[in-house]
Amino acid sequence: MANLKEIRNRISSVSSTMQITSAMKMVSAAKLKKAQDAITAMRPYSDKLTELLQGLSASMDADSGSTYADNRPINKVLVVAITSNRGLCGAFNTNILKQSTFLADETFQGKQVDFMAIGKKANDILGKKRTITANHSDVYEHLTFENVAAIAEELMGLFKNGSYDRIELVYNKFKNAATQIVTTEQFLPIVPAEGDQGSNADYIFEPSKVDIIEQLIPKSLKTQLYKAVRDSFASEHGARMTAMHKATDNATELRDQLKLTYNQARQAAITGEILEIVGGAEALNN
Repeated sequence: MANLKEIRNRISSVSSTMQITSAMKMVSAAKLKKAQDAITAMRPYSDKLTELLQGLSASMDADSGSTYADNRPINKVLVVAITSNRGLCGAFNTNILKQSTFLADETFQGKQVDFMAIGKKANDILGKKRTITANHSDVYEHLTFENVAAIAEELMGLFKNGSYDRIELVYNKFKNAATQIVTTEQFLPIVPAEGDQGSNADYIFEPSKVDIIEQLIPKSLKTQLYKAVRDSFASEHGARMTAMHKATDNATELRDQLKLTYNQARQAAITGEILEIVGGAEALNN
């Protein structure tokens, strides 16, 4: 059994760790509320815009469609891995990196697959073995639509000039503080609406479908990427809050166990001292 000083040092160390994890949990909880409100507010707009764009694309002739809907033979693929800049958030980043690697090694096996990193964790880990074409980790310093839109324009340019035939987004979709869903989403080319989803919509188009779709596509793609980054941002704080909550609970349990061990060792030491005193007294009497 460890001596009393060692146990006291461990109790002190665990208590300090527990204070840190508890503080991190509260900080993430505060940030999560703001991030959750932001993604909840923009989802209906983003989903409706995407639905309208897909419906328009499905109802147009192939010759009148946009270059962003051009389904070319897939030879070169760009995977946009959206992670966080910091760790201590459980399996949040690991799941994204696993899915990104799976796309490169399984889904698009035999194709040229490059990566774009949004988040330091993706850049640091994927960059060791994979080709990282760009790193946009600084977007989290000022997470605004304008900053994310600049990244979307870069992606649109890469697809339009033929650098890549397919662009995929990999990110954590926010469900609640304890649940994040790893999502793979085709960014380009635009995914047309399934079946008659678009043709049944009763819309009056003015000026024309072609003019409207050419204006909607860039805006829709920028909104789609912004929603993905916002989803990931909210998921990060939810994952970190949950991880720090579990860490705090584990530290509390460990501290209680150490206190019990300390009290047992202290009682054993006191009992030993009493026995020595009694033994010494008996020796003197004899």
